[in-house]
Amino acid sequence: MSGLRVAGRGRKARRTFRHGAGNGLETGRQIRFTFDGKSYLGHPGDTLASALLANGVRLLGRSFKYHRPRGLLSAGPEEPNALVELRQGAAREPNTRATVAEIFDGLIASSQNRWPGLTLDVLGINGFFSPVFTAGFYYKTFMWPASFWEKVYEPLIRRAAGLGRAADAADPDRYEKITAFCDVLVVGAGPAGLSAALAAAESGVQVILCEQDALPGGRLRGERTLIDGHPGWMWAQDAHRRLAGMTNVRIMTRSCVFARYDGGTYGVLERVSDHLPAPREGQPRQRMWRVVAEHCVVATGGIERPIVFPNNDRPGIMLAASVRTYLHRFGVIPGHRAVVYTNNSDGLRTVADLHHAGVRVVAIVEAGTSTAAQDLARQTGAALFSGATIANTFGRLGVTAAVIRDAHGREHRVGCDLIAVSGGWSPDIALTTHQGARPVYRDDLAAFVPAQGAGGSDLHVVGVAAGVMTDRGAFESGLRAGYLASGAVSGAVSGADGSGKMRLPDVNDAAYDITPVWQGPGTGNLPRAGKAFVDFQNDVTARDIRLAAQEGFQSVEHLKRYTTLGMATDQGKTANVNALAMLADITGRSISETGTTLIRPPVQPVALGALAGAHRGRHFRPFRLPPTHRWAEEQGAVFAENGLWLRAQWYPRPGETHWLETVNREVETVRNRVGFCDVSTLGKIDLQGPDVRVFLDRLYVNGWQKLPVGRARYGLMLREDGFVFDDGTTARLGENHYVMTTTTAKAASVMQHLEFCHQCLWPELDVQFISVTDEWAQIAVAGPNSRDVMRQIVDPDFDLSNAAFGFMAAADVTVCGGLRARLFRLSFSGELAYEIAVPARYGDALARRLMQAGAPYEIAPYGTEALGVMRIEKGHPAGAELNGQTTAHDLGMGRLLSGRKDFIGRRMADRAALRDPARPTLVGLKPLRADAPLVCGAHLLPRGAAATAASDQGWIASSAWSPTLGSWIGLGFLQNGPAHLRDVVAVHNPLAGTVTEAVVVSPVFVDPQGARLHG
Repeated sequence: MSGLRVAGRGRKARRTFRHGAGNGLETGRQIRFTFDGKSYLGHPGDTLASALLANGVRLLGRSFKYHRPRGLLSAGPEEPNALVELRQGAAREPNTRATVAEIFDGLIASSQNRWPGLTLDVLGINGFFSPVFTAGFYYKTFMWPASFWEKVYEPLIRRAAGLGRAADAADPDRYEKITAFCDVLVVGAGPAGLSAALAAAESGVQVILCEQDALPGGRLRGERTLIDGHPGWMWAQDAHRRLAGMTNVRIMTRSCVFARYDGGTYGVLERVSDHLPAPREGQPRQRMWRVVAEHCVVATGGIERPIVFPNNDRPGIMLAASVRTYLHRFGVIPGHRAVVYTNNSDGLRTVADLHHAGVRVVAIVEAGTSTAAQDLARQTGAALFSGATIANTFGRLGVTAAVIRDAHGREHRVGCDLIAVSGGWSPDIALTTHQGARPVYRDDLAAFVPAQGAGGSDLHVVGVAAGVMTDRGAFESGLRAGYLASGAVSGAVSGADGSGKMRLPDVNDAAYDITPVWQGPGTGNLPRAGKAFVDFQNDVTARDIRLAAQEGFQSVEHLKRYTTLGMATDQGKTANVNALAMLADITGRSISETGTTLIRPPVQPVALGALAGAHRGRHFRPFRLPPTHRWAEEQGAVFAENGLWLRAQWYPRPGETHWLETVNREVETVRNRVGFCDVSTLGKIDLQGPDVRVFLDRLYVNGWQKLPVGRARYGLMLREDGFVFDDGTTARLGENHYVMTTTTAKAASVMQHLEFCHQCLWPELDVQFISVTDEWAQIAVAGPNSRDVMRQIVDPDFDLSNAAFGFMAAADVTVCGGLRARLFRLSFSGELAYEIAVPARYGDALARRLMQAGAPYEIAPYGTEALGVMRIEKGHPAGAELNGQTTAHDLGMGRLLSGRKDFIGRRMADRAALRDPARPTLVGLKPLRADAPLVCGAHLLPRGAAATAASDQGWIASSAWSPTLGSWIGLGFLQNGPAHLRDVVAVHNPLAGTVTEAVVVSPVFVDPQGARLHG
């Protein structure tokens, strides 16, 4: 049995903090762990908090601002004080709540936010400067002298800010993401949640039950409640076993439902292996679930609140229900001389439970007057103070005494090492507010509860979360919600067995009464009073609340941001209601009138690694592989990233020693014989419907009403601001069937643009469309011999003659003996060319067949580099020219802008500044010395002008060595470009310190009449 040896007179005496087995422990086995370098023993089932408490460790941390000694306040995820670092090195995890961290053999934990140690923290001196560190002090201080900010103030603040230390290396753990669907999602495995899950599961629907704890039962684990004559936790265990045996139920423990989104979607974080020394092989540390549910039953229970009084933050001052949890679930005695301070009937349970565990209760302090407290005082021998408060506490590293102010104003100092406090229960309503539903305040509970119908008909709130404060009410509301959600029943639950019905268990019920008391005496401005903390984690005091109100921050939203109330890792779970009640009192309003802030996701802290899942490193932006990738690897291709794709850049052959030698060969092959290139990465969008032509007319600047079936057309899209968005071709394959192509880089953006236009701008249009980029492999076959090669591929009943299938033609065809395909007479190279599309799974086979069919014509594959050279030779604008800063006029496409219809961007494109001929427009550039390189990004200046910004007239957007012309060439933008044709400009490359003279020419360098592509 774990314990702590303390000094005695002349000998060592053992003081025991374990009092029994605890219903959540395996006491037959011990676990060794360390905290701040010291070794301790615990049991499987212990949290770090319970194990340390069992070893007599009460001091677990220091507060954020004042560095005051802090111990445990709670036993659950609402814990604001006991934040620790777990593990070491790259696996180090800061700000972990000791109350939810399960211990395992070899666990290394350490306290944080202290130096040099917990018992002696130098920054504890901050408490002496508390008059400076008041609410909003960061808005009022560090203002003078201004020069000190960067050199003195900011470095000091950054060094003092934060709590734990992030790991210095990459996270070594693995995370997963998964999606699940169900009919009913039940959140919480307490009595209400288990009842709802059983009722829904019995109806035969698919159920997912999520519980953030490792064990089912909720509050039943921390109480002596009897259900059907047996301990409540046994009923929970039995219900859990029954659910686990049902094939239509998935039980997820250690799984927090942290968010509710649109469409019945919920975010769930499953801590798969946090309780293990290391994940098992193939196992992630955490798993992020996206659960889509038809109905959700919220059975999240409640969160107990403290009462605000001077020095209420000392180690040993804990929430009353948490004391019971340590007693019953973990078999730990949090102290040996206890004071119980409560304003409600539930808090009085702690008196009886402490007495039953052998703890001496020296005083009962109740805000009101009750016969139950009187009976307990007689049974336990405790002094009873009715209508009283705690006025102060004492103790440096832990509470040693309480000052009780009775109903007559007299003060009594009582020695103690534990103060169990209960200020009432706040329903855990976070999930009900995530979509904007505001809770309502109930005076009888002194708490906010979900409004009637909050969250819609698919959300059912039960148990304490709904303001049902009795055990029987929890069972009843859970059963009813389970039946209702599953569609099995629609009315009240019967207490008798029957077909499709479940019996309500027999449980002792007690009413919940509360006398609202938010703060004790001395929490205002009395000089003798110590700090009375409202938000323990951010060190927000009652005085801060009053100061904020006095300075005009009387809105709950302003109060939160001015004081940092509820902005820490616990999100003010134990603080917010107390603060709002105090603000209401100060401003003379009711709590309902004061209102509350809404809770945003996540409900509990979520690791960034879990949000990212497997999307890290190369998987953050994984390569997409074209259909011919494996074949290209066999050909020895060199690959390069092109947007999201990994594309073949060039195909070197034996004997070729430089990439440019390979690219030149590929260009010459296409210009003189035939080559092919995988262009599957171009975006492809299939559009169908009677209004497609109208849709295209509004998207593109040029007209589409007269495009006949079997033809394709080039189109240019503008953004709403009049600048070029994207370009591509669209082919009409049938009466109401079109296929649009986009650039590789803008494929997703154009699809999003189409979705927006259809859903938001023109929902009345009868148009359907879908991205088919991944469904089709598309290969460009180009060169003088391309028609001869295509006749070996396309089935012979299709006429490929120039008269039957001319430039910009498009058709559905069959290839290679009956395989359906699409054929387009398009050319990006300027040569006679075709683009053939087959289902993606045949892309590899098509490449191999092209190599066979084209062998007599010396066919060769070419990569993106040769493709880029040929498009520059033909003056086709691409990514560097379509950079979001150019207009149709800049690109020499002003004549495309239709004056007979409206289209996106028309009005803005017509602005005088965008039509100004002095704007930089697209031109071609050839150096006077053919071998003088033109470098992208180089500046264009008048010949002989000084190299200054004032002389800058443009830039080079794209450049390449042209094997066709035997010269370097470039596409650039030059102010009033057409007026400078045949002029010589100076090309300045300031990075290399070079100046090259070049002549301004037409951007079309090869075959300006287009005779080749019409061949």
